[in-house]
Amino acid sequence: MSLVLLVAGAPELDRHDTGFGHPERASRVEAALQGLRESEIADALVPLEPRRATEDELARVHPRPYLDALRAFCLAGGGSLDPDTVAGSGSWDTALLAAGGVLAAVDGLAAGDGEAAFVAARPPGHHALADQAMGFCLLNNVAVAAAALLERGERVLIVDWDVHHGNGTQDIFWNERRVLYVSSHQWPLYPGTGRAEETGGPQAPGATLNLPLPPGATGDVLLAAFDDVVAGAVERFAPTWVLVSAGFDAHRADPLAELMLTAGDFAVLAGRVRQFAPGPGRVVVVLEGGYDLDALRLSSGATVAALLGERSAHEPPSSGGPGHEVIGVVRRARAEIEGA
Repeated sequence: MSLVLLVAGAPELDRHDTGFGHPERASRVEAALQGLRESEIADALVPLEPRRATEDELARVHPRPYLDALRAFCLAGGGSLDPDTVAGSGSWDTALLAAGGVLAAVDGLAAGDGEAAFVAARPPGHHALADQAMGFCLLNNVAVAAAALLERGERVLIVDWDVHHGNGTQDIFWNERRVLYVSSHQWPLYPGTGRAEETGGPQAPGATLNLPLPPGATGDVLLAAFDDVVAGAVERFAPTWVLVSAGFDAHRADPLAELMLTAGDFAVLAGRVRQFAPGPGRVVVVLEGGYDLDALRLSSGATVAALLGERSAHEPPSSGGPGHEVIGVVRRARAEIEGA
């Protein structure tokens, strides 16, 4: 069986304490890892040694004054960065491990050590702006990896299927032609960005593709959008690497949102994303949201199996929900850009 690289996120080193009752908690990583261990491809998992991102690697995305201020805030004992986002004395080191884990996965795949990678680490990253923590996120893990790949001359597709729009990732690459950012998310919902009309900055028109789904949308709507709109955009973009911000909070059991996806839907999505890559060893899936532990466990296992072209025992895909009209809205937004 083909290999997949697993970056465990070093749960034994996790010192990011968000406090009692916070949905973004250490048990999320354990649940994701348990799902991988329970999947049919468990024997094909190869753990990678986690490492910390360096300041130079982070500085490709985050200005050094922000990094200095965040590190000092954490080392001084931390506190609340906004109503949702907290950090403690160990949060800086844990955030370095999360960002470094994605970089380690990229390096492992570039060396030819596996077919794909799954990074189970926290805190998540896709809400983090270049100079601002928010939405449970301190550093933008996927953006740090994408920036490293850009420096190597690569073209990067970022697929973000978290139920919340990845405003940080979109903002960081808003004017970057070498990154195609595709986000599916519930709308309206936090953080309030991600309309279909948000299609990229003046230097990168069309480099952002948003799929805002209504509450209650099921997997068939999302997959139709991927097949009818996203696939063509990806083909024209021709990525050399694919990074996935894999939030599993679009699952129907998640307490923080109202989409109705299942683990089976995430498996199909992972299969589609696998086809977007130019070949084996060019897909890294990175944990973002997902706050129901059972849903996170099932969805992670199903996703990793699909990355290897295998099936894992999981819930069937969902169908019958609202939102098919979104495809037409996104098509019109793309047409306006292409006709400009």
